[in-house]
Amino acid sequence: MDHLSKGSVSYEHSFRVEAKHLDALNHVNNVVYLQWVNDISEKHWELLSNKDLNSKYFWVCLRHEIDYLNQAIIGDEIRVFTWVGESVGVKSIRNVIIYKGDLILTNIKSTWCLIDSKTLRPTRIKEDILEVLVKK
Repeated sequence: MDHLSKGSVSYEHSFRVEAKHLDALNHVNNVVYLQWVNDISEKHWELLSNKDLNSKYFWVCLRHEIDYLNQAIIGDEIRVFTWVGESVGVKSIRNVIIYKGDLILTNIKSTWCLIDSKTLRPTRIKEDILEVLVKK
């Protein structure tokens, strides 16, 4: 993907739109897109992380910025694509694009904060986290 941040490790997941995803207008509900962002973010982190990292840290979302560009309906094949962008201080930017075929449905930028599991306070993103987020 040409929009992928240099060196960033990406992940994608595909599935079909089901009736449970629809709103009263019979297209995917806006809140469902947020759930898909959360789901792929968790799946991607599970693949990147390890037991040691998970015992030290966890992520909380501070902000979602979503551009709704097109709609999806029941039966549509959906592809959710994610990668981590800039990670500085205690914050990391996660990008998510949701596709129907080649058509972009939503473009999302989420800001996540790294939390120390012991202190429950924000903690700086150090090399142990950066090395799993970026290809060397």
